[in-house]
This record gives sequence, C-alpha cells and structure tokens, in this order.
Amino acid sequence: MRNRSVTYQETTFSALADPTRRAVLDLLRQGSQPAGQIARAFPVSRPAISKHLRLLRRAHLVHERRDGRHRFYELNPEPLKAVDSWLDQYRVFWQTSLTNLKTFVEAEYEKENARHRAKPK
Repeated sequence: MRNRSVTYQETTFSALADPTRRAVLDLLRQGSQPAGQIARAFPVSRPAISKHLRLLRRAHLVHERRDGRHRFYELNPEPLKAVDSWLDQYRVFWQTSLTNLKTFVEAEYEKENARHRAKPK
C-alpha cells in the first residue's frame, strides 16, 4: 500500500510540472484573484484555465473561495514548503559537490602554476 504523503507529493509535483500552472501560481503570489482575471492573463481558453485551477486545487496548491457567482483563488504555500524541504536535500548535495569541485580545480591550478614557475627559461 502506498504512503499517503507520497501520493500527496506526487500530486503536488504533477501539478507543478506544467508551466501554465506554475505561471498561475506566480500570478497568485500577488494575492487573491478572480478566475476570470486569471484566465485573461493567459493566451489559452477559459476552460483550459479552469482545468489548470481544478488540478491546482486538487494538489492543495490553491484555495478557492466563492462569492456569489464569482470564484476567487489564492495561493496555498504549505505544499510548496514540503517541496522546498525535499529539494533542500539536493541543494546540500550540489553545494557539497560544487565546493569539492572548486577545491579540486583550485588545487590543480596551483600545481600547474607551480610547474610553470619551476621550469627554467
């Protein structure tokens, strides 16, 4: 049986995989927005944006609030914190790898310079 948090993360990553959905999230960083205003910001149809918003809701990346006939969406940062935590493991790995590479390259550079200084002219 699959772990519930794994399925939750898969839904989040799946939602984040699409560039239009990421752009919707970027738009919502400015604050709550009505669905129509979100749709006007993109060169795709309103039904396509509705589908993107539905997927973002299912991934819990946005909250929907209804006011009469209007639907307002706002960013939910909680799932993004889990993504950031997951990515942090890779940041540490790459930072360590790049530091080790830098150390190696600098040591090789110093060896090369020492050889050139030692050669008689």
